[in-house]
Amino acid sequence: MSTTAFAGSFASLKPPLTPWIEDVVKSCGFTQMTPVQASTIPLFMGSKDVVVEAVTGSGKTLAFVIPIIERLIRRTERLKSKQIGAIVISPTRELAEQIHAVFKLFLDSQPPPSHAQTEGDEPPAQKPTYPPPLLLISGPSSPSQDIQRFIKEGSDIVVGTPGRIEEFLVGRGRGVVDCREVEVLVLDEADRLLDLGFEKSITKILGHLPKQRRTGLFSATMTDGLGELVRAGLRNPTRVVVRVEAKRKLPPPLPSTSSSSHLATSATASAPESKKRKRDPQPIEEVTERRTPATLQNFYLTCHPSEKLIQLCRVIEYERRVMGSSKFVVYFSTCAGVAYFWGVLGAQKSQSQTPYTLHSLHGHLPPLTRSSTLSAFSSHPSTPLHPSILLTTDVAARGLDIPLVDVVVQFDLPVDPRGFMHRVGRGGRGGRDGRGWCFLVGEGEGGREEGYVDFLAVRKIPLQRRGYILANDNGAEREGGGGGGGREEDPAVEWALQEIRKWVLRDRDLHEKAMKAYVSHIRAYSKHEASYIFRLKDLDLIGVARSFGLLRLPRQQRAKGLKGWVDADVDWDNFKFLDPKREAQRVLLLSQKSADAGTREKKDKEREERKERKERKKVNGAWSAKGEKKERREERKEKKKRRRVALRAATNTNAANDATGTNDTDIDDWEELKREEKMAKRVRMGRVSKSVFESSFGLDL
Repeated sequence: MSTTAFAGSFASLKPPLTPWIEDVVKSCGFTQMTPVQASTIPLFMGSKDVVVEAVTGSGKTLAFVIPIIERLIRRTERLKSKQIGAIVISPTRELAEQIHAVFKLFLDSQPPPSHAQTEGDEPPAQKPTYPPPLLLISGPSSPSQDIQRFIKEGSDIVVGTPGRIEEFLVGRGRGVVDCREVEVLVLDEADRLLDLGFEKSITKILGHLPKQRRTGLFSATMTDGLGELVRAGLRNPTRVVVRVEAKRKLPPPLPSTSSSSHLATSATASAPESKKRKRDPQPIEEVTERRTPATLQNFYLTCHPSEKLIQLCRVIEYERRVMGSSKFVVYFSTCAGVAYFWGVLGAQKSQSQTPYTLHSLHGHLPPLTRSSTLSAFSSHPSTPLHPSILLTTDVAARGLDIPLVDVVVQFDLPVDPRGFMHRVGRGGRGGRDGRGWCFLVGEGEGGREEGYVDFLAVRKIPLQRRGYILANDNGAEREGGGGGGGREEDPAVEWALQEIRKWVLRDRDLHEKAMKAYVSHIRAYSKHEASYIFRLKDLDLIGVARSFGLLRLPRQQRAKGLKGWVDADVDWDNFKFLDPKREAQRVLLLSQKSADAGTREKKDKEREERKERKERKKVNGAWSAKGEKKERREERKEKKKRRRVALRAATNTNAANDATGTNDTDIDDWEELKREEKMAKRVRMGRVSKSVFESSFGLDL
């Protein structure tokens, strides 16, 4: 049974394609249209907006490239200088480069422009009728250089990422780029554009373009968030949905049996064979819908977290040796994971009997490095005896048409479940056979991830179980078996841990990469959208750390005291960087830390001594201070009592004093009491401090 569906030849399109466009299509080896192309090209070449949803590898790129070029060719009036006619927006620079290359392939094949020429004269050099497309992405050039290139060369078609196109149209290019003649706008991988937070940029771009245009949204998955974008940017769009149906024949149902069947007569047994065939039940044909290419098989196996790296190596070896695979793509959840395992697998090349080429691609690499890596992997002459392996993140999961990919392995499952379909879609493209593998941590192995199989089945992505692959074993050929049920950890885990640690101990930088990769992996796992399946509290963190070959656990996990972990025997003060600059910085920081530790210890000692002196003073001097305070208080009370007595006595003895003469001592006491009363009043009013009051009357003992 054919696994590739076709929907007619390109020559059958109405209206027909321009001859040189059709020639380019044939030169690429395409004679028949895929269903998405047959449905979309006539609509888009006409006057319809389209929303296209089709599985990966179904030919969506040609479904909008051909209509764009055809519409520009069929214009009654050529575009003028600084005018553009079509814009294509993609979420990643790699996908933008791929789309730009397809446009360039077509436009480089256009016939030369016609011109008048006299006999014997060489034709003058002229610009092509349709200038090459303009690529707007970060890295190769700045926004100012993009504008200068556009002014110099001119371009009818602009391909790029949202931020750079926004800057080109409404930023530095405002007043330079003329958008009034834009006929077509395409948003490729539209749902990913929104997921990456480009909604504001797209809204600004839509507001800057003419409303009389054709707009197309293309993706393998459509989300609810696209509804608002469709309402804002499209007018009465036609929705094109292309599904894949998998057919298989089920065995016929068994005939009903009863006791009478055992008493059949010989006459019944000798009935004509033709009548028996008519009564035989026919096989049942089951038709199921799926969201992945029909030529792609997806497998999963269960293992302990500590066994993932071992299983990755054995899957690659099995595919290479048994299935003849030569080109692999391995997905990790984080950039740090890609960078670290690229080093781990690279260090093991010397021990491998099969030479292989490793490529690393992730979002933290410089733009030019990403482009060169993707180009090198795509053009590598891979064979089963010398395979090529690309380690990457979701940066290479959307829309990229990497030729001849045989196997996709998901070391880490994507945080967004929609990413699963896009990842495996790098294989089984264009009718080629492909296989996808993923590793799940089952119950009894430190997780409960097998529920992901049913989760994907609901989303029309079927997975087939394969057994745990043993060393030098073809166990992947059998279904079921292996894994689960509390299976003991593979003895090879301890060997792999020691081998990785030997490699990490060569350079402290590798240890830091390992810690960063481990922490980022745990963080990504905790953010999985299917959190009821991928629960961090169920995950065997020690097993994950062993798979990463850590020398010791991160500080927070060391504080928790996870059971079952043993640190590597490392002299951390003498664990060096191979890079001389980083090692010099480490030594300087270590010396500064030692000096700071000495200073800190001295300050801590002084602080403790001050605290002890204060405590001793508080204990030893508490009684004397209280006694002095009590004595001053009693003295003030006594003076006040004496003053009151003196006042009463003065009233009663005024007459007697006048007759007998005044006593000098009593007069002095009276004056002192009056002065003390005045001073006390001033203290209450805040004009004099209490200490001055006490010193004035001898109370500051």
